[in-house]
Amino acid sequence: MAFHSPYADMIGARRNDATDEPILTIAWRSEVEGRPGYVHGGIIAGLLEMACYEALILELRASGDEARLKPINVAVDYLRGGVVADTHAVAQIVRVGKRVANVTAICWQDDRSRPIATARMHILLDR
Repeated sequence: MAFHSPYADMIGARRNDATDEPILTIAWRSEVEGRPGYVHGGIIAGLLEMACYEALILELRASGDEARLKPINVAVDYLRGGVVADTHAVAQIVRVGKRVANVTAICWQDDRSRPIATARMHILLDR
Protein backbone atom coordinates (compact mmCIF):
# COMPACT_ATOMS: atom_id res chain seq x y z
CA MET A 1 0.00 0.00 0.00
CA ALA A 2 1.13 3.51 -0.74
CA PHE A 3 -0.62 4.66 2.44
CA HIS A 4 0.44 2.91 5.61
CA SER A 5 -0.96 3.45 9.09
CA PRO A 6 -1.32 1.50 12.33
CA TYR A 7 -5.10 1.71 11.94
CA ALA A 8 -4.94 0.13 8.47
CA ASP A 9 -2.85 -2.67 10.01
CA MET A 10 -5.31 -3.11 12.87
CA ILE A 11 -8.36 -3.48 10.62
CA GLY A 12 -6.38 -5.66 8.22
CA ALA A 13 -6.64 -3.43 5.15
CA ARG A 14 -4.45 -4.76 2.34
CA ARG A 15 -3.92 -3.69 -1.25
CA ASN A 16 -5.54 -6.11 -3.69
CA ASP A 17 -2.73 -6.87 -6.15
CA ALA A 18 -5.05 -8.76 -8.53
CA THR A 19 -5.92 -5.47 -10.24
CA ASP A 20 -4.23 -2.23 -11.34
CA GLU A 21 -6.81 -0.20 -9.41
CA PRO A 22 -5.90 0.78 -5.83
CA ILE A 23 -8.51 -1.55 -4.30
CA LEU A 24 -8.17 -2.22 -0.58
CA THR A 25 -9.56 -5.41 0.94
CA ILE A 26 -10.33 -6.57 4.45
CA ALA A 27 -10.68 -10.31 4.83
CA TRP A 28 -13.55 -11.43 7.04
CA ARG A 29 -12.55 -12.39 10.58
CA SER A 30 -14.31 -12.17 13.92
CA GLU A 31 -12.42 -9.00 14.95
CA VAL A 32 -14.27 -6.94 12.30
CA GLU A 33 -17.71 -8.12 13.41
CA GLY A 34 -20.17 -5.63 14.87
CA ARG A 35 -23.61 -7.05 15.40
CA PRO A 36 -23.60 -10.82 14.87
CA GLY A 37 -22.94 -11.74 11.25
CA TYR A 38 -22.14 -8.21 10.04
CA VAL A 39 -19.05 -6.03 9.55
CA HIS A 40 -18.84 -3.20 12.10
CA GLY A 41 -19.73 0.19 10.62
CA GLY A 42 -16.54 1.75 11.97
CA ILE A 43 -14.48 -0.81 10.08
CA ILE A 44 -16.34 0.02 6.87
CA ALA A 45 -15.79 3.75 7.43
CA GLY A 46 -12.11 3.17 8.17
CA LEU A 47 -11.70 1.11 4.99
CA LEU A 48 -13.34 3.86 2.93
CA GLU A 49 -11.06 6.47 4.50
CA MET A 50 -7.94 4.37 3.83
CA ALA A 51 -9.05 3.92 0.20
CA CYS A 52 -9.32 7.71 -0.17
CA TYR A 53 -5.80 8.21 1.19
CA GLU A 54 -4.43 5.40 -1.00
CA ALA A 55 -5.85 6.87 -4.22
CA LEU A 56 -4.77 10.42 -3.35
CA ILE A 57 -1.21 9.46 -2.40
CA LEU A 58 -0.79 7.53 -5.65
CA GLU A 59 -2.09 10.52 -7.61
CA LEU A 60 0.18 12.98 -5.82
CA ARG A 61 3.28 10.78 -6.10
CA ALA A 62 2.69 10.37 -9.84
CA SER A 63 3.02 14.14 -10.18
CA GLY A 64 6.02 14.37 -7.82
CA ASP A 65 4.01 15.97 -5.01
CA GLU A 66 4.81 14.78 -1.46
CA ALA A 67 2.17 16.84 0.35
CA ARG A 68 1.17 15.69 3.83
CA LEU A 69 -2.48 14.78 4.09
CA LYS A 70 -4.71 16.05 6.86
CA PRO A 71 -8.38 15.03 6.98
CA ILE A 72 -10.91 17.86 6.98
CA ASN A 73 -14.06 15.74 7.02
CA VAL A 74 -15.49 12.44 5.88
CA ALA A 75 -19.14 11.59 5.27
CA VAL A 76 -20.18 7.95 5.03
CA ASP A 77 -23.49 6.70 3.65
CA TYR A 78 -24.34 3.17 4.75
CA LEU A 79 -26.48 1.51 2.10
CA ARG A 80 -26.85 -2.06 3.42
CA GLY A 81 -25.28 -4.29 6.03
CA GLY A 82 -21.91 -5.82 5.25
CA VAL A 83 -22.23 -9.55 5.83
CA VAL A 84 -19.69 -12.29 6.57
CA ALA A 85 -17.50 -11.84 3.47
CA ASP A 86 -14.36 -10.07 2.29
CA THR A 87 -14.96 -6.33 1.98
CA HIS A 88 -13.41 -4.11 -0.70
CA ALA A 89 -13.12 -0.37 -1.28
CA VAL A 90 -11.75 1.86 -4.00
CA ALA A 91 -11.63 5.64 -4.26
CA GLN A 92 -11.75 8.13 -7.08
CA ILE A 93 -10.18 11.59 -7.07
CA VAL A 94 -12.79 14.25 -7.80
CA ARG A 95 -10.46 17.25 -7.64
CA VAL A 96 -6.99 18.15 -6.39
CA GLY A 97 -6.68 21.85 -5.69
CA LYS A 98 -3.87 23.92 -4.23
CA ARG A 99 -4.96 23.32 -0.62
CA VAL A 100 -7.80 20.77 -0.65
CA ALA A 101 -8.51 17.48 -2.41
CA ASN A 102 -11.98 15.99 -2.87
CA VAL A 103 -12.24 12.21 -3.02
CA THR A 104 -15.13 9.73 -3.20
CA ALA A 105 -15.05 6.02 -2.38
CA ILE A 106 -17.27 2.96 -2.63
CA CYS A 107 -17.27 -0.19 -0.53
CA TRP A 108 -18.69 -3.54 -1.64
CA GLN A 109 -18.46 -7.24 -0.98
CA ASP A 110 -19.44 -9.78 -3.66
CA ASP A 111 -20.77 -7.41 -6.32
CA ARG A 112 -19.16 -4.04 -7.03
CA SER A 113 -22.38 -2.78 -8.59
CA ARG A 114 -24.12 -3.27 -5.19
CA PRO A 115 -22.13 -1.09 -2.77
CA ILE A 116 -22.66 -1.47 0.96
CA ALA A 117 -21.40 2.07 1.67
CA THR A 118 -20.05 5.18 -0.02
CA ALA A 119 -17.98 8.10 1.28
CA ARG A 120 -16.98 11.64 0.41
CA MET A 121 -13.83 13.04 1.91
CA HIS A 122 -12.12 16.44 1.91
CA ILE A 123 -8.40 16.37 2.63
CA LEU A 124 -6.10 19.30 3.36
CA LEU A 125 -2.87 19.21 1.37
CA ASP A 126 -0.09 20.49 3.63
CA ARG A 127 2.74 21.50 1.32
